[in-house]
Amino acid sequence: MKIKEVVDALEMFAPLPLQDGFDNAGLQIGLTDAEATGALLCLDVTEAVVDEAISLGYNLIVSHHPLIFKGYKSITGKDYVERCIMKAIKHDIVIFSMHTNLDNAPQGVNYKIAEKIGLQNVQILEPKDNALLKLVTFVPVKQAEEVRQALFKAGCGCIGNYDSCSYNLEGKGTFRAGEGTHPFCGKQGELHEEAEVRIETILPAFRKGAVVRALLAAHPYEEPAYDLYPLQNAWTQAGSGVVGELPTPEAETDFLLRIKQTFEVGCVKHSHTSGRMIRKVALCGGAGAFLLPKAVASGADVFITGEVKYHDYFSYENDILVAEIGHYESEQYTKEIFYSIIREMFPSLNVSMTSVNTNPIKYL
Repeated sequence: MKIKEVVDALEMFAPLPLQDGFDNAGLQIGLTDAEATGALLCLDVTEAVVDEAISLGYNLIVSHHPLIFKGYKSITGKDYVERCIMKAIKHDIVIFSMHTNLDNAPQGVNYKIAEKIGLQNVQILEPKDNALLKLVTFVPVKQAEEVRQALFKAGCGCIGNYDSCSYNLEGKGTFRAGEGTHPFCGKQGELHEEAEVRIETILPAFRKGAVVRALLAAHPYEEPAYDLYPLQNAWTQAGSGVVGELPTPEAETDFLLRIKQTFEVGCVKHSHTSGRMIRKVALCGGAGAFLLPKAVASGADVFITGEVKYHDYFSYENDILVAEIGHYESEQYTKEIFYSIIREMFPSLNVSMTSVNTNPIKYL
């Protein structure tokens, strides 16, 4: 298979429009028309990782953190990023990154962390706002089901754990076909009345183009009428952080020790313990301290993330147990997500998780 097919499969899981505005996820380096010889999966792209891909004969590196965040006016090898760029290009290696789009995706990074901890009833902590559209269109009664199915296939109608969601109302539409038209029903120059179904359904805003193309392809009319309305509803399937529950409450120290072992953390930094039992857990991989207010509002007993500022410990010391486990440690299992996607879609492709520990922070 071509590299493009692998990249497309990854993007289907975590579409690039889900990334935050500051991010630079997606294709970093290379041409995707080449045949894929293998995929190396990592959290960070370093020179050692590129060397590993070369030694394995792989021409695709999939990372969580983008190699390139800023614009470059020259590539001279003055830092590790430039040296990685030069080496990857020299050896025809494609680098593709899934960062905040994977953080925000359903079943993404934070769901993987929750899985490792054993959380149940997992929900998004901060759902994305202003990310949904409502589509309304009008279809002849006999063709309504065909159009509905086309819309669902294109990504419409998903609400929580429900799919194929729509509202349908029968009524009458009128139109007069002018010169040069080829009406599906009625005749040129005559006012026509047609029994129609008003179909309403919901879609993520980033799927607008694909949905409109699917609608136009499936709709029998030459000039289908449709409306798209922006919604202020929170999109509960996508967003930052998650919150869930432990099957059985755990004492604070026991819980923190288990987290330390599960994520192989050199040092768990945490706020003072108060003797509470841990049942509800909020978390966010990476630098997730911005979600502390949401974690408190959710009623969580503890908030786990990769990085916390000094003064945040003071600000929330009476509200919630705060645990800082390290940026790398919190997101290290992202590689497992990549692996499961690629292995399921392309079972014959060589896929390896990097043997390089790219964590720049060391513990004594």
